[in-house]
Amino acid sequence: MSVKKIFGEKLSEALKAVMPIVGIVLVLCFSIAPVSTSILLCFLMGAAMIIVGMMFFTLGAELAMTPMGERVGAAMTRSKKLWFIVLLSFLLGFIVTISEPDLQVLAELVPSIPNMTIVLSVALGVGVFLVVAILRIFFSKPLPPILIILYLIVFIVARAVPESFWAVAFDSGGVTTGPMTVPFIMAFGIGVSSIRSDKHAADDSFGLVALCSVGPILSVLILGMAFEPDGSAYTPPAIPDIGTSRALFDMFALGLPKYLHEIAVSLLPIIVFFFIFQLTVLKLTKKNLLKILTGLVYTYIGLVLFLTGANVGFMPAGNYIGSVLADNSISWIIVPIAMLIGYFIVKAEPAVYVLNKQVEEITDGAISERMMGMALSIGVAISLGLAMIRVLTGISVMWFMIPGYVIALSISFFVPKIYTAIAFDSGGVASGPMTATFLLPLAQGACLAVGGNIVEDAFGVVAMVAMTPLITIQVLGLISRLKAKGAVPVTAAAADSALDMLADDAIIEL
Repeated sequence: MSVKKIFGEKLSEALKAVMPIVGIVLVLCFSIAPVSTSILLCFLMGAAMIIVGMMFFTLGAELAMTPMGERVGAAMTRSKKLWFIVLLSFLLGFIVTISEPDLQVLAELVPSIPNMTIVLSVALGVGVFLVVAILRIFFSKPLPPILIILYLIVFIVARAVPESFWAVAFDSGGVTTGPMTVPFIMAFGIGVSSIRSDKHAADDSFGLVALCSVGPILSVLILGMAFEPDGSAYTPPAIPDIGTSRALFDMFALGLPKYLHEIAVSLLPIIVFFFIFQLTVLKLTKKNLLKILTGLVYTYIGLVLFLTGANVGFMPAGNYIGSVLADNSISWIIVPIAMLIGYFIVKAEPAVYVLNKQVEEITDGAISERMMGMALSIGVAISLGLAMIRVLTGISVMWFMIPGYVIALSISFFVPKIYTAIAFDSGGVASGPMTATFLLPLAQGACLAVGGNIVEDAFGVVAMVAMTPLITIQVLGLISRLKAKGAVPVTAAAADSALDMLADDAIIEL
């Protein structure tokens, strides 16, 4: 396939993902949620950058992040040295998490807690739980019992932490698994499981993201014993004031160097880690190495453009639209509008594209990309509706988290193993940079308008987005199992009878 055709396909995918969001926001801006020309222009410029960024990122993930993860995982596990596997898994989880742009976004939005304190705590949690996830694959242990034990521990620890910290802790579990982490960690799991020859190896390749999402929740809850976030310290994103097209360009040009530096710092540890592994263990050919290097360049360009567009263009728009909708005489209108936005916005998450592709490939099309996309969209739509009800009413996040996880974990005993692993992976994947830079500010703007507590009521959106796909994707698995049970088996006698009715030529052709 030519380079021009590849870029054309990726651009088409990005347009399909982002344009519905642009359409919804434009309808709101010209009807019930009027915004200034400055905010609208910033949003449209941000959307253009997100589209081009997604195009480069998805191509880069296919060329670099996925092959890197698979090769490192397979080579590491082949060594059979348990201490080496544990040490390397921890280092990898720690390094990749510090590299995650979503985490930086959340750390900046959480008031009264130093950014680096949150980042290091979350990275430590992911490192420890990536070790747990790899050992689970290595020793072929089922995922549901492990998840039940871990979430029981999470809810027990939460009782010892101030209520104001609950939403922030659950949000941290969602944002950790974003565009940098997911392609690498998911491919890492596939590489680790590839050395096993049993029939459950493919099923066990999923579940790494699920376990890595638990680590940050626990580590941030423990952090909550020392800190308490203060909602009054929150400052909303600055509303842009743009007089000319040059001023619009300058606004994005000022934001661009920050993300050029941030993504370079984020990618550097992964690149250094991979090249040390290349020199000592992998020893790939020059052709394969050049392909990975090209993919890394595409990934870098894509993430810089994506995050600049999301943070500079989308964040102020999300915050302002949220405040306008909630300040309306019929403030409940924000619930169905948020559900509609949630249905489409998940399609624009870069890591969702990677997950859906890998699921379709690993299951040989049994779970299609379209089925995954539909289940995720429905899940995120429900979660945004519930999140906005929380913002308007001030209901504690635990009234949704505990029943949600009880339902998700209960269903896991009745669906095929692979659906449970994919579902719990998808929860973390769905809550990426689009959630952190548009949906969370939308909730914060609405929360300010109704006079709620930012930390307790607005935070928790990411957690809700991470929870509901666990249920919807497993329901998909439940439906597939019921359909399989309802299928009528073809007996040998019935097959012979059908063949007798065919002409000889038709039998030969069949």
